[in-house]
Amino acid sequence: MSAGPQKIIPLADLAARVPDGSSLALGGSFLHRGPFAFVRELIRQGSRDLEVVKQSPGYDIDILCRAGALSRARAGIVAMEGNFGLAPWYRRAIESGAVSLEEHACASLTAGLRAAAFGVPFMPCGGIHGSDLAALNGWKTIEDPYGSGEAVYAIPRIQPDFAVIQANEVSESGDVRVFGTSHWDRIMSRSAKRVLVVAERIAPDASFRDQPELTLVPHFLVEAVSIVPNGAWPGSLWPDYAIDYPAVEAYMTDAPGVLADHLAAGPEAREAAHV
Repeated sequence: MSAGPQKIIPLADLAARVPDGSSLALGGSFLHRGPFAFVRELIRQGSRDLEVVKQSPGYDIDILCRAGALSRARAGIVAMEGNFGLAPWYRRAIESGAVSLEEHACASLTAGLRAAAFGVPFMPCGGIHGSDLAALNGWKTIEDPYGSGEAVYAIPRIQPDFAVIQANEVSESGDVRVFGTSHWDRIMSRSAKRVLVVAERIAPDASFRDQPELTLVPHFLVEAVSIVPNGAWPGSLWPDYAIDYPAVEAYMTDAPGVLADHLAAGPEAREAAHV
């Protein structure tokens, strides 16, 4: 992809690049630094038959299930965190069969993404022995070819159509900067076929040259970027803002009109209303 300002596009145009049926690796973890404005825009555009690939989703996968946009999931732990417990609409979707689940440990999902990133058909993974996950997913074991007598599970590669990352800053060229933990965003961006980014703001190219160690994803991997202040709402984005717990609590209410009101309250929706 070429670098330059042409990579910066409106959020609606960014979400429109995702066709129905796509597989999405969503960055962040639980209520922290997820591309939540992007997820809500997918719902506004009526996206359907999506797949989420994520080690620790929560709000993002739950709201997609609530809106009927999801049909498949490959996930590890799924929760709204300690304040709110399990993700209720996700749970209903799985239990009813509306969404099919390939259940993972965080390590096994990461192994599958690494296989795609490294260009190999599978990746060895330990720590699964004694779990039912291997039998559920049909994972094979491989004996150590160097004679230790140990066996490991071979996790098939997982290559999402898109990785969607929420960032603190991007350069004018499309380099991606994240402060604090990067969760699993780095391996997602290397394994996916295409990378889309939502960022709080643009920072000068010179600042990226001065601190190259802060660049999580280089510009040549990034297809397009949208600038959406507070794009991780109602989640956190350290150090810019914390979780909006009242907004999450309001979202969790099971009543008519709650989802529509929540979508209207998103900062990206309020910004679009003022344009």
